[in-house]
Amino acid sequence: MNSWHVYILLCCDGTLYTGITNDLDKRVKAHNEGHGARYTRTRRPVDLVYRETAESRSAATVREAVIKRMSRKRKLEMIAGG
Repeated sequence: MNSWHVYILLCCDGTLYTGITNDLDKRVKAHNEGHGARYTRTRRPVDLVYRETAESRSAATVREAVIKRMSRKRKLEMIAGG
């Protein structure tokens, strides 16, 4: 069984992108090759700045939604470990 991950990318324009995947290395590579989300295609390269593991795809989706509703300031605090 593959683990699911919620992740945040820092795009080259300074924006943050949040997503989920069950293969983090492959997904980050896809984003950097322009095969990820439409949002990141024009904002490459991207750097993985945060990740957390979820119990299931459903749990990852719920957590992703929570993170996406956070303010940029709160996301940056979370990334910094605060």
